[in-house]
Amino acid sequence: MKYMFEQGFLGTRAPLFMDFTTLIVVLLPFLVAFAIYFSKKRQYKIHAFLQTIILVISLIIIGYFEYGVRLGGGFNEYIKHSSVDSSFASSILILHIVIATITLYLWIETLIKAKKMQNLSSYSHKDAGIRTFIGIVLTSLSGIWVYIILFIL
Repeated sequence: MKYMFEQGFLGTRAPLFMDFTTLIVVLLPFLVAFAIYFSKKRQYKIHAFLQTIILVISLIIIGYFEYGVRLGGGFNEYIKHSSVDSSFASSILILHIVIATITLYLWIETLIKAKKMQNLSSYSHKDAGIRTFIGIVLTSLSGIWVYIILFIL
């Protein structure tokens, strides 16, 4: 697993695993929007399949990310090389974790409820999907912010 800590491909001081997970975080809202597109076209089976696959892959990547962070020394190790105040960076990281955790819960809940529903075009599912998508966008933006703080500034 030494490859995880080699120089990343984004040209920053981040290790490879961090660049990889950050790239996925950046792409996630676009991937989910692509899946939503099929719902709008009333192709609900494709929509459900894509949402499930994107969620499962996201969970695998979260595990990979967490493993890399723990092996790499955690937040305290990465903040050492940043010019940003560690208490400010910690606040941003906590905000990101809260948003991401709530979003993950909403996403899983939305998928589980959708599996149980007969009418997938219901307003409650649509509303839950909108909330989840907003959470995914906010998770992406806050994750990018953490990356910038830790590896660019």
